[in-house]
This record gives sequence, structure tokens and C-alpha cells, in this order.
Amino acid sequence: MFTFGPMQPFGKLFLIPNVLASENPDTFIADYVRLHVNHIRRFIVETEKDARALIKRLRLETPQQELVLWNWNEHSNHKEVSLLLEAVSNGQDCGLITDAGLPCIADPGSDIVALAHQHQITVVPLPGASSILMALMASGLNGQCFAFNGYLPIDKIARAKKIKELELEAIRKNQTQLFMEAPYRNNQLLADVLKQCNPQTKLCVARNISSTNQLIQTQTCKQWLAQLPDLHKQPVIFAIG
Repeated sequence: MFTFGPMQPFGKLFLIPNVLASENPDTFIADYVRLHVNHIRRFIVETEKDARALIKRLRLETPQQELVLWNWNEHSNHKEVSLLLEAVSNGQDCGLITDAGLPCIADPGSDIVALAHQHQITVVPLPGASSILMALMASGLNGQCFAFNGYLPIDKIARAKKIKELELEAIRKNQTQLFMEAPYRNNQLLADVLKQCNPQTKLCVARNISSTNQLIQTQTCKQWLAQLPDLHKQPVIFAIG
């Protein structure tokens, strides 16, 4: 167990964006990010395999075998603070890496950042791509007022109720409602949305953003019913407007 004294110096916690798809070129990550993380030797990561793939793209000054990586995901003990404190101990900076896109957005890394603020550790967010915001940008739906709802309930009755609630909020407030699903349940979610929503309600489907087979299209539910896309096992952001 890591211990620290009252004068223990802490480094900074850098939030490092990842690519959205494995086929993204290395230039998808800005040189600005590389400049700020080149010195880092310690990382808190969602999945080691995906983190090491990004680290290779970043071309750090330290060889990968000399780096220290800690795993932090939805299965981690969120009451355990020693991991973070050890990562930034002795004035050393640490990087937080998610599997895709931006750390802490629909990502368990937000727990690490919350702990950092509790211990007065400086947090440095670095710019990168977010599939959620890119879907909103390209949807043609209201970008002035919107809400991200994460994952909808798995239970069919609860899910149907939630979809109806999101449609009502979209209409009542003119507020775009964004949500997502585990890739292997995307087709079922699409079917549920089309079943529960009014035929004239607008639905944006944003699949594989930034990939060669990207699909970003906004239509009424009635129009979607005429030709359903295959979304199985592909990252998708949905938006009702």
C-alpha cells in the first residue's frame, strides 16, 4: 500500500485523448498532445492493449518497457485512492488514457479526476476528438441545447419508458437527446427507438465516426423504417431531435 507524508510533492494528471478507430492515422492525435506528454512515464489506463497502441503512436522519449501502467475501469475499486497518489508521487506527472476518444466522457476515468481534485492535484485536459460531440456537430439537430444520456436501460419496459421520456424532452425543450449502447445491442436499440417514437420524430444515427465506413445520417423515424442500417458490433451514437 502506498503511503505519503504531508509534504509529499505531486505531479500533474494529464488527460490524453485517444483515436476513435484503429484505422485513424497517427496525425489524428495533434502534435500539441505529443509535446505535452512526451516526458510521461506513468499512465492510468482503461485497457492496457489500447493504451499501449496509443503510446506507440505518441512516440514517447521513454521505451515502452520502462513505462508503468495501472488499469482503471468499471470493475476497479472506486474507493481506492492509492493508485492515483502513487502515480503522481515525487512530483512525477501521470497520463490518463481511455480506450477511444476523450478521457472521462462516458468513461470511468472521471473517478480518477474526481480523486485528483480532492487531493489538489493539477488536472490538465488535452484536446482531442469526441464521437459524442462529432455526432452532434453533424446531426443537424439543436447544438445550443442538448443532453448526453449515456446507456439506456437494458430492461425492455424500462427502456421503452426512457425512450418516450427522451422524445418528450426533445420536443418540449427543443433539446437534442444523445445516447449510446453496447455495440452488440445496437440493432435492437434502433428497433426499439423506431417502435416507441413518433414517425415524424427526427433520429440521427452516427456509426463508426472517423472511419472509412462512417455513416452519419438524420431522418425521421418513418424514413429509417424504410431502410434499416446494420449497426451490429459497431460504435454508434444516437440522437433524437
